[in-house]
Amino acid sequence: MPTKPTKISLISLGCARNLVDSEIILGTLKDYGFAVTDSPRSADIVIVNTCSFIEDAKKESIETILDLVELKNAGRIKGILVTGCLPQRYGKALQRELGEINGFIGVEGFARLPKIINDIMAGKRVYSVTRNPAYLYDWKTPRQALTPRHFAYIKISEGCSHKCSFCVIPKIRGRHRSRGMGSIVAEAQALIGRGVKEINLVGQDTTLYGVDLYRRPALAELLEKLARLKGVRWLRLLYAHPAHFNDGLISVMAGEERVCKYVDVPIQHINDRILKAMRRGTSNASIRDLLARLRGRVPGIAIRTAVIAGFPGETDKEFGELLDFVKEAKFERLGAFVYSEEEGTPAAGSKRAVPEKEKLARWNELMKAQRRVSSENNKRFIGSRFKVLIDEKEASGGGSCMGRTYMDAPEIDGAVYIKGPGIRIGDFVTARITGTLEYDLIGVKEPVK
Repeated sequence: MPTKPTKISLISLGCARNLVDSEIILGTLKDYGFAVTDSPRSADIVIVNTCSFIEDAKKESIETILDLVELKNAGRIKGILVTGCLPQRYGKALQRELGEINGFIGVEGFARLPKIINDIMAGKRVYSVTRNPAYLYDWKTPRQALTPRHFAYIKISEGCSHKCSFCVIPKIRGRHRSRGMGSIVAEAQALIGRGVKEINLVGQDTTLYGVDLYRRPALAELLEKLARLKGVRWLRLLYAHPAHFNDGLISVMAGEERVCKYVDVPIQHINDRILKAMRRGTSNASIRDLLARLRGRVPGIAIRTAVIAGFPGETDKEFGELLDFVKEAKFERLGAFVYSEEEGTPAAGSKRAVPEKEKLARWNELMKAQRRVSSENNKRFIGSRFKVLIDEKEASGGGSCMGRTYMDAPEIDGAVYIKGPGIRIGDFVTARITGTLEYDLIGVKEPVK
């Protein structure tokens, strides 16, 4: 009698870049005939693709692993495979301390997964973490979508060469390396062929794309090529480092209709001394200049940013400068983070650490300010009409749907709640905005003329 295929369940943690890795893991396993189940409790082996960027992410990863250990000890699953950033960063320690885990893979080596799974099922314990990651997937790499059918992520580069003093990504993911333009375009064509309407470009530093391969920044050229593909409706740019933004890229964003007038550009701070201590390669003046150029040349642009509260040595006055800037700049979208001390980074172990209570208080001040900014920004849209991409539909059939404008990236930004007949997930509909929430909009579907 033929044996049943090994059942695999995957838990994906962390950001969109990690999600792409998870899709590659699933695609690889399905190609080799493994059965995939959504329920860890019905699996033989559970893979958890982890994140360890900041303390909260590490805690979530460890808690998830410990929950799986309980399942294994109860005899519900046979094996646990931990992949991604956590084993890449702490692999040997995890191997010593978590004897119940059957295998560890870092941020590459996905092609070896079938053998690793078979080894685990045969009772072997596996450790596969390379010291200097160099992996890049290409358009032929199998992927199993974890996003709805109408949008997807494409990772255009991997790693980071910008060694910010607070960030551990270069140690985990290795140096910046770009994928070939032809491979990215071919991947985009394949996704469009499967019904994808929105492509979100991701990487550790998307604005540095091409420098290693072509000896020049090539993101603008890549966007132009992608915008010419028949069937793509929205192209969105995430994780754009402000130090590498150039005028050619701004011109493409302004001129290409299919490129969303949206950019995710984390500034982290605005005080010059703090920016220097962070090793950001930016300054108060350069950040202000970039924002002025983006808003001056790309009318209606939505700018998302990220800032850090409580960086070591941040004084009340320096924090006040950041808070005032957030109020002044009126970012359309903003995420604030409490500084997380990461071992192995230059900022770790500083004798000028800001007390945890004070860091949290500063974070709260930033978020309070942004809530007011967002509420004021949203009120401007009442009566306006927007093209909205529908992500979800009310399960009860009440006719209420949730979608996004060009100003909102999947998962991280706001939404538009709309009602109207005949709306389907994945549709673009025109909505008239009738009300607002702090971060979201409320509207009604406009009839097709």
